[in-house]
This record gives sequence, C-alpha cells and structure tokens, in this order.
Amino acid sequence: MKILDKYILKRYLTTFVFTLLVLIPIAVAIDISEKIDKFLRNDSLTVLEIIKDYYINFIIYYANTFMPLALFIAVILFTSKLANNTEVVAINSSQISFTRFLYPYFIGATLVTILALVMNHYVVPSSSKVRKKFEKEYLKRKKYKDNTVSNFSLQLDDSTYIFIQNYDVKRQSGYNFSMEKYDGLKLKSKLIADNFRWKEKDSLFTLYSWKERKIFNKKDSIYSGTQKDIAFGFTPKDFIYKDALAQQMPSNELSKFINKSKKRGVKNLNAYLVELYKRTSLPIASYILTLIAVALAQKKRRGGMGVNLAIGITIMFMYVFFLKIAEVLGAVAGVNSLLYVWMPNMVFGCLAIFLYLKARK
Repeated sequence: MKILDKYILKRYLTTFVFTLLVLIPIAVAIDISEKIDKFLRNDSLTVLEIIKDYYINFIIYYANTFMPLALFIAVILFTSKLANNTEVVAINSSQISFTRFLYPYFIGATLVTILALVMNHYVVPSSSKVRKKFEKEYLKRKKYKDNTVSNFSLQLDDSTYIFIQNYDVKRQSGYNFSMEKYDGLKLKSKLIADNFRWKEKDSLFTLYSWKERKIFNKKDSIYSGTQKDIAFGFTPKDFIYKDALAQQMPSNELSKFINKSKKRGVKNLNAYLVELYKRTSLPIASYILTLIAVALAQKKRRGGMGVNLAIGITIMFMYVFFLKIAEVLGAVAGVNSLLYVWMPNMVFGCLAIFLYLKARK
C-alpha cells in the first residue's frame, strides 16, 4: 500500500469514528431527557442497571443504525477538505486515475462492511433482546392485548393442524383448543378442549373438558374426560409472531425460525424476511454510499464544503426515506420481500455508477 493510500484510509476511518462519536452522545442525551422521569419512577432501579442493561445496548443499536449516515458524512467531509486544499488536483496531476483514487476508500468501505455485517447478524440482535426486556419491564406500560393471542392456527406437519381461539401468554392458559389429523383430504381424528394450560416445568399441555373423535371406515369412536396431560410438537412461543421478535434473533436462529414456520403453514413471514435481508443489504450499501460521496466531494466547488455536505445529506435522507418505504412494502403479504429490500441499493447503485462515470471525465 502506497503512502497516499495509507493517508486516505487513515483519514477515512478516523473521520468515520469521529462522526459516529459525535452522533451517539446526541442520541443518548435526547433519550435521557425523554426517559428520566420513568427512570426516577422506578425506585428499585439503580444507575448501574440503567447503564449496563439499557444504555450500553442502546449505544450498540444506534451505533449500528447511524453507521451508514456517519460513513457518508465522514467521506464527504474529508474528501471535500482534500478538494479545497487542492490535494485532489495534485493527485490528478500525478497521473492517478479516479478509479485508482478510489482504492483506499473501498478498503475502508470493506472494513466498515465487515464490521456492520457482524453487528447486524449477531451483536445487535443479542443486544436488542436485553434492551427490549429492560424497556418492557421498566419503560413501557403493559397492555392486555400484548399478552393475548387470538384466532391462531398452526400446521405441525403434513397432516396435523391446531386451532386456538384465545391464549393468554402471561397466565399461560387459553380456551377453545382443537387439533385435527388428516389422511390426505380425509379427517382421521379431532381433539377439542374447552380450556388448556401450559405446564412449563413438564413441557406439557393440560387439556380440560376434552373430547376426541377418531374416525374409522365403518364407525367412529369418541373419548372424553375432565383433564388430560399431553405433549405436542410446539410450545407457547410458537403462538407469538411479532416483528419485534425478529429483531432479537441472531440470523442463524431467525433463518431456522422462518424455515420452521414455512413448514408449519404460517402464511405471511415477509416481516421476518425483510429483517433478515436488510441485515446484509445495509452493510453492502457502504460501497454505494462511499462511491456517491467521493464522486460528489472530489470536485472543488465555489460554495466550499458546505455545498457538498448539503447535497450529500439530502441524498442520504432520500436513501433512508426510500429504504423505510421499501421495508414497509416488503413486509406486505404476497410480494417479493428480497426485491423490495434490495431496491434502494439498486436505485442508488445506478446513481453511484452515473456519478462515477461523470467523475472519471
């Protein structure tokens, strides 16, 4: 690596870290001002618990969230400074092409991408689990509807289906349970219960006021009882399908969850697929944002660094806005969530190529 490459790479990484360190304290200060009364309301909550369980994980989450913005601003800032100091002119006079000039930038983008991939796929989900638990316990008002699951259906295998009218997650009990087993299209047995309860210690369900009908070729048999313990191939965790759960699963666990849910006949998993796909698409955007930032800032402008920064921030917020729209549309049932998640990268990738070709001239 040449001296120039080391110089640019060092400026790239130091400015990126500095920008990130400026943005995070602002987010922390705003969050403290909003939640200070809730912290004080909980007498049992200590400062150490707030820092360890909440703010460390808060910083991890927002450091990962601000990473693309910090990267983009950092590249524009120090590249604009290079242009204003006529250092870019000197580099061009040395017969260094724009493509070669980008080499250290893309080394820096690769390092940031690797860091972001590890953060997105493993560190942030584990961290979010601790932060969400803290928020649920101390910061959010408990709502009854968050503790109940209504009109739930689940396919256990190719021939077995369960239906539940209502289940209370907190009380671990529900009512109107039924399980049907089929041989092709023919119903072979049906088990129903007025009420049921989950025994976590024994990993069993207890059915109350139950009836089971078994259908044979020439006759049916009906069995009933007041109480029955039975083990199924599922637990109450399978009843809860919420977007927040996807954010708390490492990618390997999330992939297994999606595949398992597909086999069980869960209809719309796009919200989970969006979460999984964007963990890769956002880090890869580091290359696109770096290319756009360098192409914009490498030319000296009459308005100086401020003009480049204004144009860059406008483009960055357009990207974030487009990204959020794509995530919402990608979570809708029946659409190709992979295409929607990657669409912002494809659109802004075309913009990056256009600006690159223009800068080469």
